[in-house]
Amino acid sequence: MLRAREKVTDVIQVLGQKLHPDDFLHPAQLGRRIYYKMFGGTHLVNRAGLARTFQNIRLFREMSVLENLLVAQHTQVNRHLLAGILNTRGYRQAESQALDRAFYWLEVVEMVDCANRLAGTLSYGQQRRLEIARAMCTRPEMICLDEPAAGLNPVETQALSRIIRFLRQQHGITVLLIEHDMGMVMEISDHIIVLDHGDVIARGAPQAIQANASVIAAYLGAEEEETRR
Repeated sequence: MLRAREKVTDVIQVLGQKLHPDDFLHPAQLGRRIYYKMFGGTHLVNRAGLARTFQNIRLFREMSVLENLLVAQHTQVNRHLLAGILNTRGYRQAESQALDRAFYWLEVVEMVDCANRLAGTLSYGQQRRLEIARAMCTRPEMICLDEPAAGLNPVETQALSRIIRFLRQQHGITVLLIEHDMGMVMEISDHIIVLDHGDVIARGAPQAIQANASVIAAYLGAEEEETRR
């Protein structure tokens, strides 16, 4: 169970928080935790249609851009040892589909010309886009983006916004965005939840959030009473 301010949630079964001393007092709970850690709980998340990117970029830096996208598909592609040795028709077809999917998402993020470059040699903005492409190669129904605009310049942020809108409009992907760039958030969001020191202070459409006195006070440093005058 995930512990935060004495609250618990089941998400830790697949996200992998360190074991807590109290866990040993609940054998059934401990058994579930260990099972998920040992037998691929993160894969279960992915197979359920959930993908994510990280605030701190986590690419395979010594692998090529294309290889990063192929690795992301390993749970979906038929790569059984015997099929590979025999080079079966199903194996070849799966490999071809994986390549097609990888190049499709490279085209979406405008990085086809970088396919054979090492991921570690890309610019910061390119690495951000590659992370999104890699997540999309897992064919999710929902993607969680953890501060994807962090460290990007305005041009790169606009390119990122276009990609996110494309995911939603062309593929029907649900996007959960955690972001501090309020301009970007207001531009692309349908529904916004605002947190201040971990507490929800507002939720609603962008227009409502922009006019919310609590949000203005929290982000501009003004007293809430002053914003209502």
